[in-house]
Amino acid sequence: MTCPAPLGVGVTSKRSFCDVLTGRDPAAGIIITLPPHRGAVTLTFDLHNRHTYSEEQMKDKRASFARYTAVIGALTADNTLISRAVVQSEFRSVKDLLERVAGGAGPSGVKAVAPTGQESISITVPEAENEVSILGEKLIVDRADGPVTYSSEGRPIAIISNVMITYRPAAAKPAPKAPAKAPVRPAAKRPAR
Repeated sequence: MTCPAPLGVGVTSKRSFCDVLTGRDPAAGIIITLPPHRGAVTLTFDLHNRHTYSEEQMKDKRASFARYTAVIGALTADNTLISRAVVQSEFRSVKDLLERVAGGAGPSGVKAVAPTGQESISITVPEAENEVSILGEKLIVDRADGPVTYSSEGRPIAIISNVMITYRPAAAKPAPKAPAKAPVRPAAKRPAR
């Protein structure tokens, strides 16, 4: 997997998290390269919303609430949509975070952005495809002051983790046959003189 915007590693799970960016160019998405395979490939991953956590914001209970709905797409290299996936979750307190991500500048060493919510996604990828691109489509955030939709290109709107593929390996190619050797002919016998 090639992740253009790694978020980091979870403090407790040690799971790697990757931000899903909005966009229309499959080359700019999260690229999952598929090994040689026979038949369809099953791609699975966990999809999360992303929340920027602030202790200051938690003091204002009204400002701390958020409902997130992120929509992403799985595309082929030629920009054909294979499938869409959605994750929806609500944030009210730090208990709603899936976990914290290491590498932050604060005193606890965790980042302000953390995954919240979790949706297990399974996508069937056609046999002809050799890679899949994951790109964000839009994020709707409902807060006390009303909903806002984000879809500008290059914006992180969701997080994925736990990416796996299930496939049948391609049939092994037979070893090339050695070139046939010319038959060895015995030397012709000449009559003695």
